[in-house]
Amino acid sequence: MIPSTVGILEEDFEMDEGESRTYRMAHKNKRIQGRVDGLEAVQQAAFKILNTERYQHIIYSWDYGIETMDLYGEPVSYVCPELERRITEALICDSRITDVSDFDFEIMERGAVLATFTVSTLYGAIQMEKEVDI
Repeated sequence: MIPSTVGILEEDFEMDEGESRTYRMAHKNKRIQGRVDGLEAVQQAAFKILNTERYQHIIYSWDYGIETMDLYGEPVSYVCPELERRITEALICDSRITDVSDFDFEIMERGAVLATFTVSTLYGAIQMEKEVDI
């Protein structure tokens, strides 16, 4: 027998985002060492998002990462605004990131575009960069 009214769905509730505490990636010696929280955890999450090619790894959902492979061979006039849009869309998926702004682009001599930008988070602002071969 199925009850006609359950009542549990009528109550107000809040989703718990959980804490941002996670493992620390030590880039220099390529190890996981200790824990990070707050701004450093968000910076590490943004780094991981921007260095994961979207749709290329089955362990990540299709919402995770950034698409950059199809920018190769495209003109700079297309790459710069498209890269700004893709970086913003990739990072804003993290609920701790509130805005991505202040983009600046530099054309590198070896055929790459370096984007520098500000990531605003619940914990403060982070200056980041992403380089893409074109």
